[in-house]
Amino acid sequence: MKPFEAFVVGVVGTGAMGRGIAQLFAQSGHAVRLFDAASGAARSACDAVADTLRKQVDKGKLAPEAFEATMARMSPVAALAELAGCDLVVEAIVENLEVKKRLFVELEAVTGPDALLVTNTSSLSVTAIAAACAQPARVAGYHFFNPVPLMKVVEVIRGARTSSATAETLVALTRRTGHAPVVAQDTPGFLINHAGRGYGPEALRVVAEGVADVPTVDRVMREQVVFNGSGFRLGPFELLDLTGLDVSHPVMESIYRQFYDEPRFRPSALAAQRVAGGLLGRKTGEGFYRYENGAPVAAPEDEPPPGATPFARVWVGPGPRQAALRELAVALGASLDDAAQPRADSLVLIAPLGLDATAACTDAGLPAERTVAIDTLFPFAAKACKRRVLMATPATDPALAQAARRLFAADGARASLIRDSAGFVAQRVVAMVVAVACEIAQQRIASPGDIDLAVRLGLGYPTGPLSMGDALGAATVAAVLEGMHACTGDPRYRPSPWMRRRARLGLSLLHAD
Repeated sequence: MKPFEAFVVGVVGTGAMGRGIAQLFAQSGHAVRLFDAASGAARSACDAVADTLRKQVDKGKLAPEAFEATMARMSPVAALAELAGCDLVVEAIVENLEVKKRLFVELEAVTGPDALLVTNTSSLSVTAIAAACAQPARVAGYHFFNPVPLMKVVEVIRGARTSSATAETLVALTRRTGHAPVVAQDTPGFLINHAGRGYGPEALRVVAEGVADVPTVDRVMREQVVFNGSGFRLGPFELLDLTGLDVSHPVMESIYRQFYDEPRFRPSALAAQRVAGGLLGRKTGEGFYRYENGAPVAAPEDEPPPGATPFARVWVGPGPRQAALRELAVALGASLDDAAQPRADSLVLIAPLGLDATAACTDAGLPAERTVAIDTLFPFAAKACKRRVLMATPATDPALAQAARRLFAADGARASLIRDSAGFVAQRVVAMVVAVACEIAQQRIASPGDIDLAVRLGLGYPTGPLSMGDALGAATVAAVLEGMHACTGDPRYRPSPWMRRRARLGLSLLHAD
């Protein structure tokens, strides 16, 4: 095989993705030939890359000689035939299966028998594209993310007939560019788009069910959830607005249909309605938020109304967090009810896992009108968190619920009060993120390590989804899902065999078999 440093790379399609791919390979030392069916587009792409790199030179981030060398490696060509001699051709054209298949037939005719032909498709079947070729073994998916030079992960997609040699060459070539390759099988959504079916879609369900409003869900996911000292940089609705619902909602629908209506991937009517209304996000000035000068406009968070606390003490229900919650209540200025059953004037505090407050209090025979639930899945101790989340039953005295909110904000943390929901907000969203990743591992679409790496780099999560499950405990996440499944009857919440087995055996979710 030719040494990697001598690889000549062709790029067909010179939009944002194509020119980003061309820039990446040219900066990595490869000669790059750019072709686009639109007259002048390939030359314009080279000029756009030059403008981008000149700005880096002006800021002192790129040496002038490196700029000159990179641009010398990029050359626009006027015909597909000029890609003869390329060792790798990357297709980055319109997302249309028949158009791509015709292109690959043409590429096969003009390139040498050892050239690798790859598609940057994000949604189409690599196997179907390769089926048009006489040598499908040399065809693979090579999915980059925008902006290509900055997004450091690349999906190497193995179609049904992609050879191991083809995949291994792409992995090695990717590493030479400084990007991280992850190998995935050819399935709907591949790896990263597939793994993203937990975060936004579950948040949409929370809002659609009236549990909390959009800003509250975003605040909870940014401020309550913590892994390794970090949380999500953007809430799910902030992320949907940034991506654009015209992009993300069709992906939700496509993956759902391609997996034959798998309940885990069920799209949201709420998102469909906004797409129909042109409320796409930042690009249209309004989505889940309204934007002025590129910044979201959101009403400030409401404060709990002032008032005397209408309970004399706090009674904490039994469970693994009982001692920690009793300690918190005292630290925040409350007195404790030490009776075996709550007294008539006590706030009843419970910490359900996966269940809603109604089920948790009635199962235990507790008075619903005085019960408030608190989420303890993430840090909640005094002076140890930014936000705590409380949940009332439909029967809870509203004044008592607001008093509980004042109490649990006494140390300066924010306190969100939501309506009753199986799994609060953070429990259900994070559990679904982990559940989807476990199903990807179960189906052997990608290795556990690649799943975590791809999601962390491609989606910007604070850690990989399987590592999230390990941090919380596989048994804990399974219990959350089982509780939600029991409360709702919705099969979307069923834990996968991958998760159940590792929870029972005490194994890491990253443990491969």
